[in-house]
Amino acid sequence: MGGPETRYARSGDVMIAYQVVGEGPFDVVFAPGSVSHVELYWEAAGVAALLRGVAGHARVMVFDKRGTGLSDWVAGAPTLEERSDDIRAVMDAAGSQRAALFGVSEGVPMSVVFAAAHPERVSALVLYGGMARTLWAPDYQFGYTEREYRKTIEEDFDAFVTPGGLEDLMRSGLPSADEAEVRALARIFRYAASPSSNEALERMHMATDVREVLPVISAPTLVIHQRADPWVPVENGRYLAQHIPGAAYVELDGDEHIPTAATAPVLLAHMMPFLQEAAVREAPEPDKVLATILFSDIVGSTSTAAELGDARWRELLAAHHGRVRAQLARFRGVELDTAGDGFFARFDGPARAIRCALAIHQAVRDVGLQVRIGLHAGECEVLDGKVAGIAVAIGARVSARAGAGEVLVSQTVKDLVAGSGISFEDRGLAELKGVPGQWRLYSVTSC
Repeated sequence: MGGPETRYARSGDVMIAYQVVGEGPFDVVFAPGSVSHVELYWEAAGVAALLRGVAGHARVMVFDKRGTGLSDWVAGAPTLEERSDDIRAVMDAAGSQRAALFGVSEGVPMSVVFAAAHPERVSALVLYGGMARTLWAPDYQFGYTEREYRKTIEEDFDAFVTPGGLEDLMRSGLPSADEAEVRALARIFRYAASPSSNEALERMHMATDVREVLPVISAPTLVIHQRADPWVPVENGRYLAQHIPGAAYVELDGDEHIPTAATAPVLLAHMMPFLQEAAVREAPEPDKVLATILFSDIVGSTSTAAELGDARWRELLAAHHGRVRAQLARFRGVELDTAGDGFFARFDGPARAIRCALAIHQAVRDVGLQVRIGLHAGECEVLDGKVAGIAVAIGARVSARAGAGEVLVSQTVKDLVAGSGISFEDRGLAELKGVPGQWRLYSVTSC
């Protein structure tokens, strides 16, 4: 039995392949793992059984992330922000205002980011076989060491270019699958990515860290993990559940990573009651959101105003404001306040915020001005379209430490733009006035 018709949604300059299956009373978006192929999925018994099981109760949107499958292939590796944009593009194209997200493996971080940044569009979150961070850290000791992960990348590359290698790789991740399913999944990987593009995706994934995003999630969340998952240790699933507010956790007594025909009914038995209950709840007004905060101000504004005089300064200030607003509109920034010569704005993605900040520097330089800009991404309280909270205070303090012509960002911003091609210079640890602890800051050097 084949799958449904493949359609395309435009996400920026990229076309995203997606399918819609089922006609249930609520929507579910399936966010796939590292690579996918929406048409070949239906040849893999486990994935097909899982999708059809959900589609028996809901309308399901399945898509290939940019750079994989039938979606446009792109240079390098897409960022979490771009992948989150792809979710929104598919939902918009399918006419879905609000949906549950079902994130699998590497689809978990992008689902987490989307749910935190767009809470009004997410009714529930199911996370299977995923992780918040890839690499080991003193406070994340079950992650891979960098040496281990680089070795895994090399082994996966060899699997792509060696006859029978992908089949062996699939057997290592789903030991209970029969040979037909192994061959089908190997075929998906082979058609969904090239050896080099898969390597680029894995290198980007190595830098993934969405731990700071987890507390911002407000959607009802179910985390499912197999106790003996051979690719993603179970501690990763436990961590997700422990750090997402109110998350439910189910630990399956299994040893697979990719869902197979044998495990699909078990997953469905846990997922569907949760999704059906979440679907009938009244959607609350989001009271918190993940946002990237931008603060800017003109360097030496007082002395410049005194030198030019009031009339000429007002003209220059108007030119500055017009140029800043033009860049905010270009990069989907939302102006929240303008006080004197400074701007306070928010973005739904940190890479866009950085690129906007650099564009602002260039735009105001053309009229003889320099600005300092600070960026921070974090949980913001939402009230009447405005945002407030500690993330806003941190953004303001980061801006105050920026030099003339500098874009200074927090560690959280840097972590969330992994794979973007944006380069940074470490500015070390800093104490931010009125904010507890020390904060590592970075200066943007290129984009």
